[in-house]
Amino acid sequence: MLNKDGIRNKKYGAPVQILANVEHQYSVGCRVPASLGVDVGDGLKIVKAGTPININLLDTSTAITAATTTCNAVLLHNVDVTDVKSGGAANGTALIFGFVNINRVEEDVQTKLKAITDLGQITVVKL
Repeated sequence: MLNKDGIRNKKYGAPVQILANVEHQYSVGCRVPASLGVDVGDGLKIVKAGTPININLLDTSTAITAATTTCNAVLLHNVDVTDVKSGGAANGTALIFGFVNINRVEEDVQTKLKAITDLGQITVVKL
């Protein structure tokens, strides 16, 4: 009888903490498009923590876009977009000011961060 509405209970590992200092940060909610997700196995599609993004800071309900050379935010946590329909978006958290420890970010995301020439109010540190 339970879960007839499609709600599923999944257990994941501990959330990834990419911040170098959790006290000095500012983040906002955002809508993460499924198109940014990457397959991580087991049928899961995830947008990884630390992914550089561009967000309309005046309207965070607007879907974000991938960053190529400049960005004004990074994703604070992994976002599961596995069950998001094509053209849809999932809820996420965009870090717009803070200090990101690059050692806590996965290697493919590190490459994306290193390619960005302007990170806005985000500082990447190596601790």
